[in-house]
Amino acid sequence: MTNQTSDINMEHLPEARVERKPGRRLQVVWLIPILAALIGGWLVVKGILEKGPTITITFKNAEALEAGKTKITYKNVDVGEVKSIKLSPDREGIVVTAELVREAASYLVADTRFWVVRPRIAGGQVSGLGTLFSGAYIGMDIGKSAAEQRDFVGLEVAPIVTADVPGRHFLLHAETLGSLQIGSPVYFRQEAVGTVVAHELNKDGRGVTFNVFINAPYDRYVTSDARFWNSSGIDVSLDAGGIKVDTQSIAAILVGGIAFETLQGSTNQAPASENQEFFLANTRAEAMKRQDVMSRPFVLHFTKSLRGLSVGAPVEFRGILVGEVKSLNVEIDDSFTTIRFPVSVDIYPARLLNLVKGEGPTMVKDEASARTRWNGMVAKGLRGQLQAGNLLTGQLYIAVDFFPDAPAAHIDWANTPPVFPTISSGFEELEGTLSSIVKKIDSMPLNDIAADVRHNLKALNRTLDSADRFIRGMDQVSPTAKSALDEARKTLKLAERTLSSDSPVQYELQETLRELGKMAQSLRLLTDYLERHPESVIRGKKDGNR
Repeated sequence: MTNQTSDINMEHLPEARVERKPGRRLQVVWLIPILAALIGGWLVVKGILEKGPTITITFKNAEALEAGKTKITYKNVDVGEVKSIKLSPDREGIVVTAELVREAASYLVADTRFWVVRPRIAGGQVSGLGTLFSGAYIGMDIGKSAAEQRDFVGLEVAPIVTADVPGRHFLLHAETLGSLQIGSPVYFRQEAVGTVVAHELNKDGRGVTFNVFINAPYDRYVTSDARFWNSSGIDVSLDAGGIKVDTQSIAAILVGGIAFETLQGSTNQAPASENQEFFLANTRAEAMKRQDVMSRPFVLHFTKSLRGLSVGAPVEFRGILVGEVKSLNVEIDDSFTTIRFPVSVDIYPARLLNLVKGEGPTMVKDEASARTRWNGMVAKGLRGQLQAGNLLTGQLYIAVDFFPDAPAAHIDWANTPPVFPTISSGFEELEGTLSSIVKKIDSMPLNDIAADVRHNLKALNRTLDSADRFIRGMDQVSPTAKSALDEARKTLKLAERTLSSDSPVQYELQETLRELGKMAQSLRLLTDYLERHPESVIRGKKDGNR
């Protein structure tokens, strides 16, 4: 077998070759799904890269909000959309989850605000009427904080002033809210320059604090000594100066308003700082009162009615304001026989001393010298007196002046506040004089005088009868003398008839005396009425006045 194999020529044998089996080629039909997958992946990556931030906003209720439909807008440009709405964990509100565009990521800072835009009427302005047709949407106001935030608490009402409006905020403290509300205008010289953006009750419950916004460039007029007052409605005041009517505009009458002014010469001062606090007065007169650094309290005692005198009434020295009335009171002694009316006042020494001596407040060095100066002025006749400021309104004021003939008096420094001496007014003196006349007339014994006259007439009648008998007994009397005696007899009889108790003359005399008494009583009532109602000299007596 080996030999047969060796005889075979190996060179003539065929060569073995390895042939590869033909592979499968990529079919064109697979290109479409591959391309779709690539496009889908690119869209997913692009969506992830372009996806905006997701935020949550908490509101009290979901009124007019719809997931997948309600938009979030800034300056009327859509920047996001509500994705879902659900109840908050504490069930006290709802949580809105919204997705914003990527560019809005920088808008989401700590003081950014969101609110639902609905139709609203506030401060005389109507807003959100467009939502009646397009539906509600969520408004957005970008804050200025540097801290990022993704969870927000929405506002229940739209802010009156957005963060991009130039101007400044100020705080005003008032005793009551009055007719002011959010959106009420703020006026400067009757020009609307700002608005009330918020108000809240003070924590101690003793007042209200307003947050007002003054638009630029008017905010530069708010200096440190600016004066604010409530200009709501129509301000009608009756005082010793008469009737005063003040208002800002129709809007202020309807929805209220605040006005402010700067004092003369203060416009050159630096503007007030942001959120500076001011006091909100009730009236312009109260706001613009001169602010005296130093005041001295006194009590003045009066014995007559204080009708027409009110808190805030002026204390004047010859027509110039030197103080004001702070309170009125009444005191009755233990025996209920003496009634007096204490009136507390604040007198500004700087003003009074400027008028009296032409010197400034620097002349007051200490309390002892100040008391010495006051005692010296009182010793020269300085007194307080009630006077009628206006006969039309019946308002009274306190006049401080020198009365050289006034009885000696002094200031009671032991009392707190010290008691300042007073003097009766002109009406009181007139009433006293008329009362004295009436008392003298009432004390006259008119009945006794009439009885004495009748007695004397009877005695005279008896004398005449005796004379008549004597004359008749004289036969030798001349006819002339007899005639004279007859005439005298007739005269005496006429006098007797005239002065008899039932004669017309006697009756008229008694009636005259009665009328004189009535006139004295009427004078006393007239003076008392004029003291209580001095305005009746001009306006006449009203039906209700007594």
